[in-house]
Amino acid sequence: MFRITKEFHFSASHQLTHLPADHQCARLHGHNYIVVVELAAAELDENGFVRDYHELSPLKRYIDERFDHRHLNEVFGHDRVTSEYLAKHFYDWCKEWLPETSAVRVSETPKTWAEYRP
Repeated sequence: MFRITKEFHFSASHQLTHLPADHQCARLHGHNYIVVVELAAAELDENGFVRDYHELSPLKRYIDERFDHRHLNEVFGHDRVTSEYLAKHFYDWCKEWLPETSAVRVSETPKTWAEYRP
């Protein structure tokens, strides 16, 4: 199996108001998110690619237009916008137009990652 990844960045705020008031994530805060999309294929295409990296440009536009410098609670309309939730959201979005999508990882901090992989 061949695998490729591409990394995307955005900054946004969120607040997990359903957590106890003394939990640090219950307060309004922000992150510099990193989203890594993984594509996989058993065979390469006629150009020797799993997929041309340029074909992931729509994801960059989607992230920049919908998420960058936004409050994620407002974007999604709820307060459970965790890294895990974002990984599944970006996986579903990518899988619709890139069937080779095999996983998405999301980082809020340099030491933490959440991954969705069916």
